[in-house]
Amino acid sequence: MARTTTTTTTTTMRAIVQDRYGDADVLQLRQIARPEPVATEVLVRVHAAGLDRGTWHLMTGTPYLLRLAFGFRGPRNPVAGRDVAGTVEAVGSGVTRFAVGDEVYGEAPGSFAEYAVAQEDKLAHKPANLAFEEAAVVPTSASTALDALTTGRIEAGQHVLVIGASGGVGSFAVQLAKAFGAEVTGVAGTSKLDLVRALGADHVLDYTRDDFAATGDRYDLIIDIAGNPTLSRLRRALTPTGTVVITGGEDGRGPSGGMNRQFRALALSLFVRQRLTFFVGKVRGSELVRLTALIEAGKITPSLDRTYRLDQVPDAMHHLTTGKVRGKLAITGMSA
Repeated sequence: MARTTTTTTTTTMRAIVQDRYGDADVLQLRQIARPEPVATEVLVRVHAAGLDRGTWHLMTGTPYLLRLAFGFRGPRNPVAGRDVAGTVEAVGSGVTRFAVGDEVYGEAPGSFAEYAVAQEDKLAHKPANLAFEEAAVVPTSASTALDALTTGRIEAGQHVLVIGASGGVGSFAVQLAKAFGAEVTGVAGTSKLDLVRALGADHVLDYTRDDFAATGDRYDLIIDIAGNPTLSRLRRALTPTGTVVITGGEDGRGPSGGMNRQFRALALSLFVRQRLTFFVGKVRGSELVRLTALIEAGKITPSLDRTYRLDQVPDAMHHLTTGKVRGKLAITGMSA
């Protein structure tokens, strides 16, 4: 049974739904049944939702290995979206950390809707200094950046290279690495170098002109979010005992997509002094609490490029794939 003190009696909601995998034209705005929370679930009235590459992969069903977990012919959960920020509408009987009316953010499958259900351990209280649309773009990207740096065993004083520094994950990785006391170099395109500098990077490289592997600089830790440098180039830019953490693989082909390069990196790491690795990121409430503290302390700030209304999600998906996004995109205007 759900515990709630709200007066809302609606049983339906507007949501972005897809019945099959494909491009943005598979997304449709429909009126569907509102979910209800059970056990340790929280029903969130959605004020804003975040959009990232992971959402795009779930829409397209690529790489195909994803379909083993999310549905072979079409998504098991037809409502799109993952990252969420909103207010608690109702809670399941086992929920202890949240109450009706709390402002929260985190991961809620099906967040491109007026309401979404989240597991209690995937949420945290929203940072007090962020608007809902700002908070909504934090969970997946900032958690991934934090996981990447933690996997890389970052230490104060290290020289860190972030490849793909102007994107969702990269914009947080630059700020987090600085917060941990590292000297940071960010790699991005010409039009985005000003953003990377504003994020706090000590140095910037323009990938259209500068080869990070040929500058002569060597890095203790490389966070590769762009997903396309060869392993040999990454190794040339490392110190003899440095670490590469691969978090992206957008240029990958075949059933496993960019994971092919991750697997090769892991195998190669067995035979060299350098450490080449990857990880499977996930949103955890405990990490969100840590991120909230950093946000409220002014250590990190989400870089919000643009917002779209719920009925504009297909347009937002198209924009995401143009390579022109500076930071993050958010979906707002959930209520008609």
